[in-house]
Amino acid sequence: MGGLFEPYQFEFFRNGVVVATLSAALCGLIGVYVVLRGMSYIGHGLSHAIFGGFAASTLLGVNIALGAGVWGVATALLIGRVTRRGLIRADAAIGVITTASFALGLALFALSGRRGQNFEAALFGSILGVERNDVFMVTGIGATVAAVVALNYRQLLFTTFDPDVAEASGVNTARTETVLLIVLSVSILATMQVLGVTLIAASLIIPASVARLLTHSFARMLLVAPMIGACTGFVGMNISYHIDVQSGPMIVLVGASLFGAAYVVSGVRARQRLRGEIALG
Repeated sequence: MGGLFEPYQFEFFRNGVVVATLSAALCGLIGVYVVLRGMSYIGHGLSHAIFGGFAASTLLGVNIALGAGVWGVATALLIGRVTRRGLIRADAAIGVITTASFALGLALFALSGRRGQNFEAALFGSILGVERNDVFMVTGIGATVAAVVALNYRQLLFTTFDPDVAEASGVNTARTETVLLIVLSVSILATMQVLGVTLIAASLIIPASVARLLTHSFARMLLVAPMIGACTGFVGMNISYHIDVQSGPMIVLVGASLFGAAYVVSGVRARQRLRGEIALG
């Protein structure tokens, strides 16, 4: 039993568990909107775009959290601006802008000889780099995002399910979508150190997808998805230490296992309902 608690003697691991749990819960919350709006590609795209800001901040000696955060928000706003013009589809705008940003980040690291922050850690995450300041930052971002979601609940709800009706009802859908993109960018930034840019999209999609399989209620999804995300972060972190695997991949694998279990359970429930309807018929 003592072996299970062995890693908690190290401060970096305690910090890492807290950051991983909070970050995954945060991704679960925002992921609900991403999944229900069919925007899975934007989570993947923005995570890669922020990598460009990470590289630029490293070269310029700017605070990485600030630089990458500003870069991510600017990218999100640019995507929204290009999409609203209606000349190209949203997926095309995301593909062009985010891949260009990611390519820029790769080029900057190559030109600099990959000095400064570890290149692999930026791509795949590094729990060894989590410090107490990161705990405070993620906690503050999580609280802020939760407050934004609560204050804009109705606007986000209407825009998610029927943006045309929402617009006709007086909801400023452009503003609401901008808020969602900014919140998404900030959430990705908070998760980057644990998961890395290559795995953040999975942390956004999996908890919300599991919640979608378990309930059809939007309000319940907003509660269940963060809980599932927190579970994947906490369990994944502990398993990663004991089997000596990077935290990011293990968190994603735990989430994928939960998705598989939820998929089986939802299938059994569907068959039971079908049999019940046939029996009543």
